Amino acid sequence: MSNQAPNHARVIPLRPPAERAATARPADRPPTPGESLREPLWRDLVGDVLRRERRSQGRTLRDVADTARISMPYLSEVERGRKEASSEVLAAAARALGLSLGDLLARAQGELVRLTARTSHPRRTTTTTSSLDGLCLAA
Repeated sequence: MSNQAPNHARVIPLRPPAERAATARPADRPPTPGESLREPLWRDLVGDVLRRERRSQGRTLRDVADTARISMPYLSEVERGRKEASSEVLAAAARALGLSLGDLLARAQGELVRLTARTSHPRRTTTTTSSLDGLCLAA
């Protein structure tokens, strides 16, 4: 007779349930008073831009994935913000949609600015101003 515990799979969510609920809110809908006001994740923003552009062109996931030479399930995960894609994958997906990597990132940055402007904290103030407006990514 064995004293081993039964072999049950254990699922550990990547985000706590409260955070998952906060990220499930569509980007176009402002948060309700009880919702968390956390900043969106970059992968969610990039995925939203890719999906929106693909749908606006009336293209299928398979078509774009084949053109970009990446797997359809992986592209789907990227669009849903489940995968943090490399710059090579993002560039391939952008090219497949007729965009440059810069176009894709600029659109995602525009979404980030738009979303965080609505939910910015009043304590945030900048003491210096700059004529430069850009985006910096570090790998």
